[in-house]
Amino acid sequence: MPRLPEQDLDHVLSGACEAWKALKQTRVFITGGTGFVGSWLLETLLYANDRLDLGISATVLTRDPDRFQAANPHLANHPAVELLHGDVRTFDFPSGEFPLVIHAALPEPCLDIDIAGMRHILEFAGAHGTGRFLFTSSGAVYGKQPPDLRRIPEDYCGTPSTTDPGTAYGHAKRASEFLSASYGRQHGFAAVIARLFAFTGPRLPLDRNFAVGNFVRDVLAGGPIRIQGDGTPYRSYLYAADLAVWLWTLAVRSEPFQPYNVGSGEDLTIAELAGVVAEATVPGTPIEIVQKPVPGAAAMRYVPSVERAERELGLRPAIALQEGVRRMYDWALTEIE
Repeated sequence: MPRLPEQDLDHVLSGACEAWKALKQTRVFITGGTGFVGSWLLETLLYANDRLDLGISATVLTRDPDRFQAANPHLANHPAVELLHGDVRTFDFPSGEFPLVIHAALPEPCLDIDIAGMRHILEFAGAHGTGRFLFTSSGAVYGKQPPDLRRIPEDYCGTPSTTDPGTAYGHAKRASEFLSASYGRQHGFAAVIARLFAFTGPRLPLDRNFAVGNFVRDVLAGGPIRIQGDGTPYRSYLYAADLAVWLWTLAVRSEPFQPYNVGSGEDLTIAELAGVVAEATVPGTPIEIVQKPVPGAAAMRYVPSVERAERELGLRPAIALQEGVRRMYDWALTEIE
């Protein structure tokens, strides 16, 4: 997998400068280091470590060290990185203290497995001198967003459906948030909860259920951009370099035991997103919408309020959507060369 663009690494280096000062000489433990979020956190951490001579070390839990090595040799071979072979539910605890633990592993589609993994990593944090525990949760904890609520604030009390098997992801994140706060209070570490929404940027999968990734894939294939639904749902997108700035800032500065939405508050429809992708990549790429909107039906929404992050931490999107899509497309071109 290609390295992240240097302009993005520099963006995070400058945008999260307070975090780097706080993390000097720190041992960091990371789960999910091969995923979209985890790999961005790991690579930006190592970049800052090298540029600023921070003396940071990172232990990365992985179920397949050989696969990690093959996919990310520049990360796996970095002298500050130690790969720990194991499953998040059962891994053997390494020795020593880890002041910062980041749990960014994607949950399996099984509530029991997700909770077992969360308990194990929390027990590790409680026994290894952890001061702050960053958990990457999701906006899925809110359940279905009411159509008349333009942006979901952190104190919205909606929940995923208890009878829909498709809501297991949201329920797993809700339970994990509760466990992180409970263990944190019990063991004396600060639980930091980041509720992630939708993103653009290098390493976002192009073959999963991410509209922007699918649209970039369609452009790479020569078009058309194909919208499987009716194009009316509303989403918002934060660029991955901004995501990394936000998460590193949350990791060291946010109020513990208080969730923060992480995303963009600038909403647009999926049809409008397709237009942005076309304009940012290959202008003139045709767009096909498979379904017709149902007359009178309220549009679905998945858009956060990010006022808390801005008010308390000064965080706001810095890289515009069209620019973020262009960078994502350019990086994807290098990956297929």
